[in-house]
Amino acid sequence: MPIASINPYTGRTERRFRAFSWAQTERIIGQAQRAAAEWRTTSFAHRTRLMHRAANLLRERQDELARLMALEMGKPVADGRAEVLKCALCCDYYADHAEEFLADDLINTEAQRSFISHEPIGIVLAIMPWNFPLWQVVRFAAPALMAGNVGLLKHASNVPQCALALEQVFHDAGFPAATFRTLLIENELIDKILEDDRVRAVTLTGSEGAGSAVAATAGRQIKKTVLELGGSDAFIVLADANLEVAAKTAAQARMINAGQSCIAAKRFIVEKPVLKEFIAKLKTHLLAFRTGDPLNEDTQYGPLARPDLADELTRQVNDSVAQGAKVELHGGQSAPGIALFRPMILSNIKPKQRAYHEELFGPVALVFEAKDADHAVQLANDSRFGLGGSIWTRNVRRGEELARRVEAGAVFVNSMVKSAPEMPFGGVKKSGYGRELSYLGIREFVNQKSIWIAKEEKPAAKKKVE
Repeated sequence: MPIASINPYTGRTERRFRAFSWAQTERIIGQAQRAAAEWRTTSFAHRTRLMHRAANLLRERQDELARLMALEMGKPVADGRAEVLKCALCCDYYADHAEEFLADDLINTEAQRSFISHEPIGIVLAIMPWNFPLWQVVRFAAPALMAGNVGLLKHASNVPQCALALEQVFHDAGFPAATFRTLLIENELIDKILEDDRVRAVTLTGSEGAGSAVAATAGRQIKKTVLELGGSDAFIVLADANLEVAAKTAAQARMINAGQSCIAAKRFIVEKPVLKEFIAKLKTHLLAFRTGDPLNEDTQYGPLARPDLADELTRQVNDSVAQGAKVELHGGQSAPGIALFRPMILSNIKPKQRAYHEELFGPVALVFEAKDADHAVQLANDSRFGLGGSIWTRNVRRGEELARRVEAGAVFVNSMVKSAPEMPFGGVKKSGYGRELSYLGIREFVNQKSIWIAKEEKPAAKKKVE
């Protein structure tokens, strides 16, 4: 796939880029290696000053960065600005807390003093997707740089300008150029980078297939990986839920980023007594969303990021309907090759359908009928994914009990699933492993070194001579 900015709303190619050669890439790795040796010795106070500057620059440049996201992957500018501000919040969070999160952990042993030291490991490669082109990167970069590591970014081929703009933010904030570099490379070079001993670890956010391939290569090289992969989040609605609030939030949760989010609610598991009413309310709220040019302030959802993604989503829907799913809300593509995909609702989802097992990465709501709460949890867990989920009930204690039974990295009770710097983010099962954000995220790419200082032996007392 070419490295190019292609506006999914107009179909116009905004800009093309020549891919880096291996010689060019290898030279950058060498520069990063030298920078890593210096950067790890800098103080937390110095790193903090630079990271706060990066946060301020993000806020200053929110309009131009939001415009880039709109042009490259179709995100409405209002949502783009919110993403930039969230990135700034993350930078400030790690600037304020990194030293605390990486302080020595004192351990009580027979030693005079023993502790765990959290030390940087060097170069970390980040392979990132297009759907949140700044947020996905910053939630890796902010903790990595604050920990004393350096980062190499291999971004998705359709958001090169976003990748370069973020690199510029860190450089303008004062970070040495080689501590954070964007690699405009084709996928064929990823294995060569992972096979380079100077690159110590890799983090990937993306598809199940991409994660599996990268983890296999990294595993052969004995390198640490963190994977945040797909999700098919369950949105459980019990009969005692506030149905109006649940349905309105359900529509918002399905339409995050035009449905192109790993943690967007995708499977709506509803107790039978309120199923029909929920579908009716969900339909009303989905139809209220406004589409249009992502550069317009009043646009609430834009096209999918590429026409081929809309084509594949259409195939998933059509195959599922042919296998017995029922269309409750017609929408979808107006014609093949069109990136815009209007919201849809499918019901009567059964195990032999594609919709039951696969992640539908776009605005298609899948509604499941649950006999009771236990059946709802059973349906939620009958998925190879386990990223996030939510439970809607007026009985909060019951909601918490059920949340503990849902197999996912995060479960929200009476709230939409979201990521935040304070809370760890990641999944189980085919949704990946490892955690981003919180104190756990910054500790993923450090050497947790045990240091033991023995007690001093006191010299034996001399015998007194009479």
